[in-house]
Amino acid sequence: MVFSSNIFLLFFLPIFLAVYFVTPARFRNYSLLFFSLVFYAFGAPDFIFLLIASCVLNYFIVRWMVSMTSPRKKKLLCALSVAVALSLLLYFKYANFFVDNINGLLGLLHLQPVQWTKVLLPIGISFFTFQSITYTIDVYRGTAKASNKLTDYVLYIIMFPQLIAGPIVRYSSVAQQLIERQATAEDRVVGFYRFVIGLSKKVLISNILALSVDQIFNMNLNGLSSMTAWVGILSYTLQIYFDFSGYSDMAIGLGKMIGFRFPENFNDPYTSQSISEFWRRWHITLGGFMKEYLYIPLGGNRRSEYRTYLNLFIVFLCSGFWHGAAWNFVLWGIFHGLFILMDKAFMLNVLKRIGKIPAVILTFFVVNMGWVLFRAESISDAASFYQALFAFRSGATVEFTSHFWFILAIALVFSFITLLPQGQRLQDKVFDESYTKKRTHLMFVIVVVLFILSVGSLLVTGFNPFIYFRF
Repeated sequence: MVFSSNIFLLFFLPIFLAVYFVTPARFRNYSLLFFSLVFYAFGAPDFIFLLIASCVLNYFIVRWMVSMTSPRKKKLLCALSVAVALSLLLYFKYANFFVDNINGLLGLLHLQPVQWTKVLLPIGISFFTFQSITYTIDVYRGTAKASNKLTDYVLYIIMFPQLIAGPIVRYSSVAQQLIERQATAEDRVVGFYRFVIGLSKKVLISNILALSVDQIFNMNLNGLSSMTAWVGILSYTLQIYFDFSGYSDMAIGLGKMIGFRFPENFNDPYTSQSISEFWRRWHITLGGFMKEYLYIPLGGNRRSEYRTYLNLFIVFLCSGFWHGAAWNFVLWGIFHGLFILMDKAFMLNVLKRIGKIPAVILTFFVVNMGWVLFRAESISDAASFYQALFAFRSGATVEFTSHFWFILAIALVFSFITLLPQGQRLQDKVFDESYTKKRTHLMFVIVVVLFILSVGSLLVTGFNPFIYFRF
């Protein structure tokens, strides 16, 4: 089940909200847990028991860790907990990748391949693995207390608003909310507004762009015209932003409706003036996770300049591999890691000298080039696409509709609108939660219209999953 489906919008969500708010406050966690299990089981029934079992195991390992007085034993149990979480991720997400590469090497050596049954990928495994790790390490470091109730911990891991594609929520930031929270009438209204804004991003913008993007990337890339290739990668750049930020908006809105405060995950990333700034604005919670649980433990910038560069490179290499079990994702991580290193070495000074708008344009161009690796099915496809971009040739193209061009223009406007002071003020007003009576009525009308348009579009176009579901 996904948020951008009519079964969720017209059945699951209304039933959940009705049951949740008529349930006495002290039992609402059980209500939310039940619906979260139903939500996950609807899309991945084969893995629901694995998810629960992993939660139960980790809960008791951490409880055991807390009971230890020996620092050495605590550290060993912390390592065990993290190892269990990562082993599940490595097996389900990367086993096929490793076996395929081993068989490729064996084939070169004219040896028999390893016999292997393909492993299916549980939905959202990357996100609930990371949240499991934050719980263990936050408790180990003493920044949060271990949960006293198994059901509260399981709820933290599998809470349906952010289970599938984040944002990655640190346990320490919601530990108290799991025990006690309050959702006012205003929270419910503002949360619903935020949810519908995210839904509109996904359904009315991302899904429309996706139709042409998929068509372009499924063509014979060796014969693709340069103009079509440029339109294709620009469309994908906007598609993935409105898709992923739309999901985050919906998750944050749903959380707010029931009293949770989830962290922001995007902050106008395409207005960035450097790749370093881009990563402070894009998938913010992943960047925070990588910094807090990988970069700093590696030594951060506390050692030599060489070691700082190495640590940054390792972080982006891991980030690329986290995004997908394929070499093109590894190269995507390396690509961004190299630009981060260039920023630290000299590029930030260059970008500062050329001015704001040229720096934004150059950064946006680099990000577009990176998304080629992210979207292509293989490295060879990415190479063919790069060739199409810079060959400046005629060739195969697609018929772009006027609706597509209109949505593309809208997506560009909303991606860069905050570069203007008036655009920043407009966005601040939309996301300002202190609504006046006049603004409440205006937002209500806008949100109702967007909701009707989104539901209508889903009835016509059908199912279209979020891009990050496969990660």
